[in-house]
Amino acid sequence: MSTKPTDVGAVDSPAPSSKQAALTDAEVQKIRSEFPCLQLHRHGKRLVYLDNAATTQKPRAVIEALSRYYEGQNANVHRGVHYLSALATELYESARKRIKEFLGAHLVCEIIFTRGATEGINLVAQTFGRQHVGPGDEILVSEMEHHSNIVPWQMLCEEKGANLRVIPINDRGELLMDQYEAMLTDRTRLVSIVHVSNALGTINPVRQIIQIAHGRGIPVLVDGAQSAPHMAINVAELGCDFFVCSGHKMMGPTGIGVLYGRAELLESMPPWHGGGDMILSVTFEKTIYNGIPQKFEAGTPHIEGVIGLGEAINYLQNLGMPRIQAYEAQLLDHGTRVLEAIDGLKIIGTAREKAGVLSFIMDHAHPHDIGQLLDEEGIAIRAGHHCAQPVMQRFQIPATARASLAFYNTREELDLLGEAILKVKKVFG
Repeated sequence: MSTKPTDVGAVDSPAPSSKQAALTDAEVQKIRSEFPCLQLHRHGKRLVYLDNAATTQKPRAVIEALSRYYEGQNANVHRGVHYLSALATELYESARKRIKEFLGAHLVCEIIFTRGATEGINLVAQTFGRQHVGPGDEILVSEMEHHSNIVPWQMLCEEKGANLRVIPINDRGELLMDQYEAMLTDRTRLVSIVHVSNALGTINPVRQIIQIAHGRGIPVLVDGAQSAPHMAINVAELGCDFFVCSGHKMMGPTGIGVLYGRAELLESMPPWHGGGDMILSVTFEKTIYNGIPQKFEAGTPHIEGVIGLGEAINYLQNLGMPRIQAYEAQLLDHGTRVLEAIDGLKIIGTAREKAGVLSFIMDHAHPHDIGQLLDEEGIAIRAGHHCAQPVMQRFQIPATARASLAFYNTREELDLLGEAILKVKKVFG
């Protein structure tokens, strides 16, 4: 399990330079016109969509790319010599190249298509994990993980007789880094950590986490489901061994995701699913597996999903990830001020380094009731444990109401959220 050194002192998501100013309000209004769902109305009011951590809306460019595929490009990939198959294959593999550039990977073959971030984590657990984890070994996760970065490791630990250890967080929702470092031992086989918490918005210092782990020869998986849509990612600079993200959270289709893995690790891992396209030769006596990335992409893939994700990546790159990040930081600051001004409301997750998630609770009002009443005002948020029940247990609450931001949201929408919450407050006293 070799690791690559990373530069000490580098930051995870550098602030945009003066040449990378935030998106302007005029640009955002134009962007909003490109998202059909943002034109919808609810109870006679223009929809205010603040559920982006669950899934993002899709621009027309992505929707049209899916239509073009089915209307004039539909064929299976990698298996045909006719025109449509060659065209579909070119579109599919071009998307892989685009995603490789977006994530800053060294090699195209390091990009594996999955059904989403969840499947990417499971793939690593069931291949790399089964290879390297044995009885008494340890896997480290944090107290703020999504269930998809807990359950696969629990399953592996149960199978192998290993132990899942949990890095604690403080009352602001920040990792206790001194305790993290102390928890690494000669039995630690992997650290699997979320980049941005979906429940708290905390941006973890993943570069520092990786450096510390690599200093002990321990590989690191980064769950980037909530970071890839909102900030520039460069996996080579971060130095992570694995990185996962989901298409539907970054303006792309559902059912498609990406696993990045360092080529030497992917090559050493056994295949997970068996079938067509992941083989070089099959006889009843022996199967010879294909190289990466095909080794991990058995069967007919989600072709239109890959093409749509490639188009979504193109859309994000045209806007500029540093500009998106700068604008969303402004939105978060504004939304935080709006919510903090409401008596009886408490924000859960106040990390000093934070992305666009506003989770909160209110006196005398259950989050589910808050969500339903806000829906009547045309405002879509999420209410519940957000597939992060250990976070709720840490803060001794059953659930939160969560408004999560994207670059097509506006300050005016956050003002409407504040006004609607005041109406909710009157209902519950």
